Amino acid sequence: MNIKRFLVLFLSSYGSFLFGQEKAVDTVYIFDSQMNKVKQFHPVQTIRAEDVGKNSGNLSELLRFQSAIYIKENGRGGTASPSFRGTTAQQTSFVWNGININSNFLGQGDVNNISLFGYDQIGIKAGGGSVTYGSGAIGGSIHLDNSLNFNQGFHGTLFSEAGSFNTYNNFVKGSYSNDKFSFKASGNYAISENAYEVSKKPQNYINHNGEYYNTNFNIAAAYKLAPHHQISWISEWFNGQQHFPILFDTETKTKYQTQNVRSLISWDWNKTTFNNSFKAAYTEENFEYFNNIDKPKFSSGTGKNYILKNDFNYFLTSKWNFNIIGEYQLNKGEGYGSGIDQVSRNMGSVAGLIRYFPTTDLRFEAGIRQDFVGITKSPLLFSFSGKWKALHWYNLGLSVSRNFRAPSFNDLYWRPGGNENLKPETSYQFELRNQFKAGDFKLSLVPYYMDIRDMIRWLPTSSGFYSPVNTDHVRSYGLETQAEFAKRFGKHFLNIGLAYSYTNSQDLEKKKQLMYVPFHKLNGNIDYQYEFIKVYAQGLFTGLTYTDSNEKKSEALKEYFIMNAGVGATFLKNYTLGFKINNIFNQTYYTMFAYPLPGRNYSVNLNINF
Repeated sequence: MNIKRFLVLFLSSYGSFLFGQEKAVDTVYIFDSQMNKVKQFHPVQTIRAEDVGKNSGNLSELLRFQSAIYIKENGRGGTASPSFRGTTAQQTSFVWNGININSNFLGQGDVNNISLFGYDQIGIKAGGGSVTYGSGAIGGSIHLDNSLNFNQGFHGTLFSEAGSFNTYNNFVKGSYSNDKFSFKASGNYAISENAYEVSKKPQNYINHNGEYYNTNFNIAAAYKLAPHHQISWISEWFNGQQHFPILFDTETKTKYQTQNVRSLISWDWNKTTFNNSFKAAYTEENFEYFNNIDKPKFSSGTGKNYILKNDFNYFLTSKWNFNIIGEYQLNKGEGYGSGIDQVSRNMGSVAGLIRYFPTTDLRFEAGIRQDFVGITKSPLLFSFSGKWKALHWYNLGLSVSRNFRAPSFNDLYWRPGGNENLKPETSYQFELRNQFKAGDFKLSLVPYYMDIRDMIRWLPTSSGFYSPVNTDHVRSYGLETQAEFAKRFGKHFLNIGLAYSYTNSQDLEKKKQLMYVPFHKLNGNIDYQYEFIKVYAQGLFTGLTYTDSNEKKSEALKEYFIMNAGVGATFLKNYTLGFKINNIFNQTYYTMFAYPLPGRNYSVNLNINF
């Protein structure tokens, strides 16, 4: 196989620019070029923009029903955190167009303070990815990706939804492109009184002080400077406010406000045997916490990140590919009410990956990475992956990796209690992927094992305050399965997806399951379309979930099964009217102790394409 033919096969599979006979072929430009390489060796679940409408309430709802991630949510729309394979929220990376956006202060991302709309696709990657995406990518990563098209002219979309609890959600997007220039802009505004009532003994629960709103804007553009050079830019602005629910009328009402800014500029140089992507990015997080909504703020913080990243990819032959990634970050933080005045740290990393394609059915990737994180001594990371198409109906995959999480600003500098002597959390991981295909049916079975050491835990001190220390040694193992059947017959289309995960994640000292890690989670989606009518149903089962570290069943969250359904009808080609019912059986269920999620609720939406 010659180099040009190989490049077409290899690069076209992940949507990058293809180059043959020294001339660029117009296609889709994706800001996160590494994610497309990752897909060559690791399964990445992709939630398309059209699937977002099924769970348009917030990002928590979407991930809960359409992925294997467990989401802990303090009431609908409240503070929420994800858990991959029994790990913590700090061990989950949120990656925006190739840039890690976890908070400098907490070391994690709040799911409900990230917009649901405005992305062209959301990627879910389970398992370690620190060699590519750095600190925090231990349990898995959630990718918020945008793309730009060329030669597409003008397109626009308007989505408007009204639902129970005085909830309103509006999204608008417009794009224009020709052979050299591409532009896209979108805006989203969501608001809800959110005062839902849940039947509960001895007294019904009312989600008092649960209102929220958020606004999000995205702008992206790309211009081809020359046949092999392109410059691209994308920016996002998010503004949100959450009121924290109270359990009793006598409690003081509180709220949380946040404003986030993200901006990225990229220069891409693409030739037949190599491509290089240089990115400069700026991200900023601002938050204010009010322990009484009628009084001035109680605490606040501002975190700023200045990022330079270069990704060089070279094809020595059609079988050997070399990839070098260098990154530098300047992280700054300023706090109020936390004992953190003004802090900063320099972060740098160098990663190298080698990809070998001995045959069309066999491929390997090996990588190493060294990080330099301020005062923290970081370990040498490694990864190895292989993928083999053993039979026309069976693929075998293998991954082994070492990953890490650097301490956050709160871990290091909170006063009183911060510990500047903390070591980073590290993990060793192994997974074996088995993928089967028979006609229109697909099945995957993925057993995995994870050993996490030096987990950071805040413990009480003799002085009466809490301080973080490296204590926990956690072992997590389990099985992830996914089955899919898709069939088109005449004017009918049927798609069925079913996913089950078993997770055993224990503190090896206590030999107990970790908090908020259910042993069993099962979710399924069924889509049916006939001409202009679309119908879907969703089911979610979550097993018994402990809320403490001693496996007290009296305080555990009971297992539950939730079902949603919706219907949409397209008329005049560009107009789609939809109706949804969530929690059809009106089940009382929790993902966080004491904060039930809503019972049966409804929404109606209109989508216009022009």
